[in-house]
Amino acid sequence: MKIHTREKAYLLLEDGLLLEGTAIGKKGTSGGEICFNTGMTGYQEIYTDPSYYGQIIINTTSHIGNYGVKETEQESGTPKIKGIVVNDFSRIFSRATASESLQDYLENNNVVGIADVDTRKLVRHVRSKGAMNAIISSELSPDQLEAELKKVPSMEGLELSTKVTTTEIFYVGDENAEFKVAVLDLGIKSSILQNLASRGCYCKVFPAKTTYEEMSSWNPDGYFISNGPGDPAVMDYAVESVKQIIDSNAPIFGICLGHQILAEAAGISTYKMHHGHRGLNHPVLNLETGLSEITSQNHGFVVSAEDVEKSDVVVATHKHLNDDTIAGIRLKGKKAFSVQYHPESSPGPHDSRYLFDQFIDLMKNNR
Repeated sequence: MKIHTREKAYLLLEDGLLLEGTAIGKKGTSGGEICFNTGMTGYQEIYTDPSYYGQIIINTTSHIGNYGVKETEQESGTPKIKGIVVNDFSRIFSRATASESLQDYLENNNVVGIADVDTRKLVRHVRSKGAMNAIISSELSPDQLEAELKKVPSMEGLELSTKVTTTEIFYVGDENAEFKVAVLDLGIKSSILQNLASRGCYCKVFPAKTTYEEMSSWNPDGYFISNGPGDPAVMDYAVESVKQIIDSNAPIFGICLGHQILAEAAGISTYKMHHGHRGLNHPVLNLETGLSEITSQNHGFVVSAEDVEKSDVVVATHKHLNDDTIAGIRLKGKKAFSVQYHPESSPGPHDSRYLFDQFIDLMKNNR
């Protein structure tokens, strides 16, 4: 194992808050929107989730790195985050099945981070002040950071799916499976594809800017609109494709950004939240069954509850119990539904995986 020297690092937030800590990961400078995730486990899944592209992640769990990393816990090929902020960072790991330490993994994947930060204080600050840009550096002085931070673009109005989508069509699952699902990749997690494949779906994954005509020429049984990063309000290309899928009356299932795009396609606006929902412990009420579920969430944008209430084509199906925001919708007279959270939920909880079965049932009943 490598021996690492402890070097100083700084974290500067857009509102002027400056924190000093210890450099972890790659030595360097990196900026993005700062946000926090309350999950007790799953740091590797967080770092490789394309939905986090352009963001610096605060892990609220006190100890990060203690179980190392392993290939099977990747949600995409490489980490997509701009940096991490942690309290206590472990450079050693104790899990026998892990392949390397988190330090070596971050270093090899060019991820900049800072440890020995009072993350409780920092999270309270972000919850109070709201989402904002920040910068981490282990090479610049505090006086130099402000100028660098000004170069970081605001997340609002930023189109990012084309930065993380596949560049080429690929397939997941058994080609002789019962259902063919066209997947619009806006930044998809591998565990979503695994959940579809395990339920008898052969998935053809298309780049974000694929037209409806190209997807429909494959004659799929249903369409899946994936999660991903950025502002849905500026993704006209995806909204137009989804409008045409809706018009075709084919089964549609959307998750997270896919949920927001389905809403935009149905005339429902979206907006940026104060500080977003990110963690494995978010309570959601299913308005159609009356049952509650604990969910995995990761989003900084949300659909307008006011627009849903006024709509004659969209019905709310799920509600976030912490703040009453819309957590799921379906379209009247269509086979289309979506949720704002992550039912694939790796590493958990798994309360919401029934939604994949609902999608399967829609495709079955559409035949």
